[in-house]
Amino acid sequence: MSATSTLKDLPASGTGIRDGEKSDIERGEVPEAIAPPVQAEQPAIPPEGGLGGWLCVVGSTIGLFCTFGFLAAIGVFQTTYQETTLSSYTPSTISWIFTIQLSLMWILGPIFGRVIDTYGPKPILIPCSILCVFSLCMLSLSHEYYQIFLSQGLGFGLGAGGIFTTCFVTASQWFVKRRGLAVGIIASGSSLGGVIFPFFVDQIIADIGFAGAMRYTALLIGILMVLACGLVKSRLPEKKWNKNLKWFDFGMLMDKTFGIYTVGAFLVMWGLWAPFDYLSSFGLQAGLSPSFSIYLIAIINGASLPGRILPGWVADKLGYFNIMTIVSTLTGISIFVLWIPFDYHNSTAGIVIFALVYGFVSGAYISLMMPCCAKSGTLETLGVRFGTFQSVIAIAALTGLPIQGAILSQQSGSFLGLQIFSGVVMVAGGLLIGVSRMFIAASSGSAKV
Repeated sequence: MSATSTLKDLPASGTGIRDGEKSDIERGEVPEAIAPPVQAEQPAIPPEGGLGGWLCVVGSTIGLFCTFGFLAAIGVFQTTYQETTLSSYTPSTISWIFTIQLSLMWILGPIFGRVIDTYGPKPILIPCSILCVFSLCMLSLSHEYYQIFLSQGLGFGLGAGGIFTTCFVTASQWFVKRRGLAVGIIASGSSLGGVIFPFFVDQIIADIGFAGAMRYTALLIGILMVLACGLVKSRLPEKKWNKNLKWFDFGMLMDKTFGIYTVGAFLVMWGLWAPFDYLSSFGLQAGLSPSFSIYLIAIINGASLPGRILPGWVADKLGYFNIMTIVSTLTGISIFVLWIPFDYHNSTAGIVIFALVYGFVSGAYISLMMPCCAKSGTLETLGVRFGTFQSVIAIAALTGLPIQGAILSQQSGSFLGLQIFSGVVMVAGGLLIGVSRMFIAASSGSAKV
């Protein structure tokens, strides 16, 4: 007997169906009581690229070029300020301008990441691009320490932080298996910027002065960010704002793998920026010409360009944590082996070799930081996890350079204490990352982690 005839045979009082009226089933409607349960929509597997994904990578690379690439030229500004506008201030005091920039690249990650997870990249990317251009215009008008601090440190740092987080979070949504390569390409944008901006800024300062150089820089970055805003698009649809979702999820740090990795990354970041900021001053003290000393920063960033692409490609095949453990340890070792010896025996070739080696391994570390972080979470919480990780890293970025500058001041210009501090904390950080790698290998049963 069919379900339809059974319903017709029932009394009208028992079914609520009037004579001559069709039942729900006859009309093709299934009553809620017997309807199959609605399954939660599962996110589609990332396409590992496609036109949209690779265009997003291109736009994100441009974003990193304009922000992290500009910040990678901090050695140029440190030297310029020490010799000109801020010559009455100590290196440690001047370095606070750049530490604020670096920390703002990370510390607002939870806020930016939450907005990106919900509404996509545009609400963060467009305002932050405008802020970066405006801040550089204000920097061109600055003559006092507080003015430079507010424009270059606070304003540009805030805008760059939003662009930085948006580019990494959005592009990571398009990849899983090839994420190391994709993020490495994106990170290479900062290396390319770190090569171009030292030459660009130094040459224009020599021609038309500091103020004109900052205006031309603002124009360049403004044009490029218009292009980036058009290319960076989210793969995931917009969601409703979840007021119950945590801004910070420090409970993630209770996971021993992620927690130990975060502490290790903190220590490496604590010492990472010493050569970027002080190698130019070291070169001047070693007797190199002012122009060549400035170009040491470009050499570091030039070497980091392949360092940010090749290790990411290898890591896709051999495991992110395997490669990350090696390169993070080598960053510290290179300071002991290739930089400290030239405190006692000046050698232009030796300093250049150190810049090349350090640029490569430090570039690899930077490109693998976020893939290792992403590997320990889901795509749906990618922004929040990045934000939690970035909040911890921000503390290292905020305190590292001032500590190194204070050590330099206390030692009357000797770089040995600064070098030892940076080398020790980075080697220790590399070892902790190796411990987290061991936990992952043990839990997964695979050596490819």
